[in-house]
Amino acid sequence: MCGIVGYLGNKDAMPILLEGLHRLEYRGYDSSGIATLDGKKLSILKAPGRISNLEELIAKKNLQGHVGISHTRWATHGEVTYQNAHPHLDASGRLALVHNGVIENYAKLRDQLEKEGHTFHSQTDSEVLAHLIGRAFDLLEEKSEQTLITALQDALRRVDGTYGIALVHTEVPELVIGARRGSPLVLGIGKEEHFLASDVSALVMHTRDVVYLNDYEIVALRPDSFTISNLQGDGRPYNITTLDGLAHDMDKGAYPHYMIKEIFEQAHTVHEAMRGRLSLEEATAKLGGLEMSNAQLRDIERIVLSGCGSAMHAAMVGEYLLESLAQIPTECEFASEFRYRNLPMTKDTLVFVLSQSGETADTLAALRESQRKGHRTLGICNNVASTIARESNGGVYMHAGAEIGVAATKSFTSQVTILTLIALLLGRIRHLSSSEGTKIIHQLETLPEKIEEVLRLHEEIEAIARRYASARVMLFMGRQFNYPIALEGALKLKEVSYIAASGYPSAELKHGVIALVNEETPSIFIAPHDAVFSKNISSIQEVKARRGPVIALGTEGHCAELESICDHVITIPSTPDYLTPILATIPLQFFAYYTALALGCDVDKPRNLAKSVTVE
Repeated sequence: MCGIVGYLGNKDAMPILLEGLHRLEYRGYDSSGIATLDGKKLSILKAPGRISNLEELIAKKNLQGHVGISHTRWATHGEVTYQNAHPHLDASGRLALVHNGVIENYAKLRDQLEKEGHTFHSQTDSEVLAHLIGRAFDLLEEKSEQTLITALQDALRRVDGTYGIALVHTEVPELVIGARRGSPLVLGIGKEEHFLASDVSALVMHTRDVVYLNDYEIVALRPDSFTISNLQGDGRPYNITTLDGLAHDMDKGAYPHYMIKEIFEQAHTVHEAMRGRLSLEEATAKLGGLEMSNAQLRDIERIVLSGCGSAMHAAMVGEYLLESLAQIPTECEFASEFRYRNLPMTKDTLVFVLSQSGETADTLAALRESQRKGHRTLGICNNVASTIARESNGGVYMHAGAEIGVAATKSFTSQVTILTLIALLLGRIRHLSSSEGTKIIHQLETLPEKIEEVLRLHEEIEAIARRYASARVMLFMGRQFNYPIALEGALKLKEVSYIAASGYPSAELKHGVIALVNEETPSIFIAPHDAVFSKNISSIQEVKARRGPVIALGTEGHCAELESICDHVITIPSTPDYLTPILATIPLQFFAYYTALALGCDVDKPRNLAKSVTVE
C-alpha cells in the first residue's frame, strides 16, 4: 500500500526515484508522482493510473536535480485524480510532501487552517499535513535544517493517526526529511548518497545497508550524513541491517509473473520453514525464537491466533492443528476486530499474530493491544526487521523470501507449516508420545517432495481453469482442516480474477448455499480421503443432482468414487489430515492464476488491492 522513495546524493534523482516506484508497484497503487529539487527550483509531476502515465509526462519535461521524493498512492481520502495524487505542497508552494497512512483529525485541522486563509487543492488528509508543517516553518524566523525539523516535530505532535512521510523544502535544498508512526519507513545508506523508502525492495539495487525506523522517529538525510531523532529532538540509537538475497526475490527470472514464480517456489519455502527446526532425537520441533521454556509452554491453557486475509485463513488451519495435535483450546480473531473487542482472556493465554510483511496495521494494533493487557504475544512473519518482529515477545520467522505478488501464495503455506511445527512442539510437551512425534516429523520431511508432485499438475489445472473462466460465481467447499482452504481458494480467485467466489464448510451447503447452485456455477470441493470423505461425497451428489459442475480435489489412490460423479478430479498425494491443507491449497492457487490469465487480468497488480495494508 502506498509507496515512498526519496533520494539525496550525487546522481540525478529522477531515474532513481522512478526505478524505486516501479519496484513498489506490487504494493498496490492508483496514482503516482515525483518532486525534484534543482538548487531552489522545485519541480513536480504526477498522474493518476499506472506509473507509465507518469513516465510519459517525464519524457516531455525532464526533471533535473540531485534531490527528490516520489510516491505511489492507494486512495484513502479522495478519489483517484490528479489533484489527489502526491506529492502535495504547502501554502507557500515551497514544501513538497509524500505521505502514507491516515491523519484521523485532518478535518478539524483543515478547518482551522482554512480559517487562517489556507486554500486546499485536494480532498486528501495528506495535503493538510503539508500545510501544517509549512505553516510551522514559516512562523520561525531562521530558515535552516534544524528549523524545518523543529517545524515537522511541532506539526506531528498535533496530528492523530498514522504516517510515513518524506518531504523537501526549497529553503533547505540539500535535505530530505522522513518520519514514521505506524507506517514503515527505511533509510538506505550509500556512499555520498542516501535513500528513503517505505519498503527495502526500492533500495536493494543501490545499497545493502539500511536502518529500519521506529515509530515517532525522524530522519534527516544529507549527501554525506544522516541523523535520527524523536519528536522531542533527542538523538536516537539505531542498528544498521545488511540486506541479503532480496535482489534474487525481486527478479521474475523465466516466469511471466511473480505469482506463478512464487507458487513454484513452495517446495523450497516449505523446506526453509522447517530447516533446522526438527529434532528426530527428541521427536519434536525446535523453535528457540519463541523465547519460552518448556515449563512456560506447558502452562499455556489457551491460544489466540490473529491475522488478516490469507494470514487469518492460515490461523484457522492452525486452530485445527493446535487442538488436534496439542489439545489446547484455540480460537482465531480477525486482527481488525481484536482491539475493539473486550475479548475475555485468562492470564495463561498465549497470543500469536500472523503477518507476511510484519507491517500490517490491523495486526500490529492487535499485537499492541494484547501486550497492553499483559499477554505474551508472539509473531509469525517473513520480515526479520519488521515492526511486528521488533515489538513481539518472540516468534518464528518464515524464511520464505520476499513475496512480491499481491496474492499470498508461498507465505500462506509457510505460515501453515510453522503452525504445524508449533502444534508438534506443544503436543510433545503435553501428550504426544515420542513415536507419534517421530511419525509427524517423517511426514513433514516428505512435504517438499509431495509439493513437487502437486506442482506438476499445473497444465491439467490450467485446462480446467480456462474451461470455467467465464463463470460469474464459484463456490469452494471443504470440511475440518480444509474448510479454511476453501476460504483461501475463494479469496485467491476473488483477488486476481474478480469472480465472485465464496468458501463454505461442505455441510453448510444444504443450509442456504445450495440456492446458488445451477448449471453455470462451478463448485470446487476439497475432498481428500479422510474421516469425512463420505460426507463430502453426499454434498457433491446434492450439487450434481441440481446440474452444478463439480471440480474435486481428491487423494491419490482413492479417487474412483469422485471420478464417477465429478466433472473433474485433481489428485494430490496421500498425506495425513493435518498436512492436507498445504498440498490442497496449491491447486487452488494455480486455478486462480490461470483463471485470471484467461480473463486477461493483471495477476501481480490486482485492482484496488495492496500487498501490505499499512493503514486501518
